[in-house]
Amino acid sequence: MDKQQLYQRIVDILRDTFGIEPERISLEAKLGEDLDIDSIDAVDLIVQLKPLIGSSIKPEAFKSVRTVSDVVDAVHGMMHAGTETQTGV
Repeated sequence: MDKQQLYQRIVDILRDTFGIEPERISLEAKLGEDLDIDSIDAVDLIVQLKPLIGSSIKPEAFKSVRTVSDVVDAVHGMMHAGTETQTGV
């Protein structure tokens, strides 16, 4: 899954789980200030993303996440870290 596909999946989760209108969501949107995602909601978001990440989920990677772009980068990095480990690359 590339970053654009991952972004679209995150938009879908934000829309379906939190009722956020897609037009409010952009890569630059701040989770707290722009999208009203609090720490409890952030945990729910991570739970929704876990099937994409698999067992390599690292909660500490989300501590510095502030924007939708940060979420995309964190999840994308974890997805590829798992792939590299599995393939031996």
